[in-house]
Amino acid sequence: MKNKKVGPLLDVEDHAQGFLQVREAHRRELMDDYVELISDLIHEFGEARQVDLAARLGVSQPTVAKTLKRLATAGLVRQLPYRGTFLTPEGEKLAAENRERHNVVEAFFIALGISPETARLDSEGVEHHVSDETLEVFRRFTEQKNASK
Repeated sequence: MKNKKVGPLLDVEDHAQGFLQVREAHRRELMDDYVELISDLIHEFGEARQVDLAARLGVSQPTVAKTLKRLATAGLVRQLPYRGTFLTPEGEKLAAENRERHNVVEAFFIALGISPETARLDSEGVEHHVSDETLEVFRRFTEQKNASK
């Protein structure tokens, strides 16, 4: 099969901006996932323990410990000896924002006809990579789709 040129390359600054946006999303993704899970564990069990975070994220406890140190330095969590990890008000705010983003993307996928299970799995990750503008379009589409039922 012949290689077809899709179109001219973007302007250098525009091209670089796209990659910068993706790298920034990847950087935030880990922090977002941790604070959202910590919030969920606190609401379910009253605290978030490193062993529970490691099991649910599928990583080792030393990996969790390093990440929690970074989150503490960023002012998103506080760790209490012999108690567990708790979110700061800033961490709670970030967790709520991420949960909302996730819910919007998941509802959008379901409105498109994707099965709830696949929508749940696929929305984990997509939520970190869509702009606020795109997220708002997802929200409006879903609301219109649900209103027409």
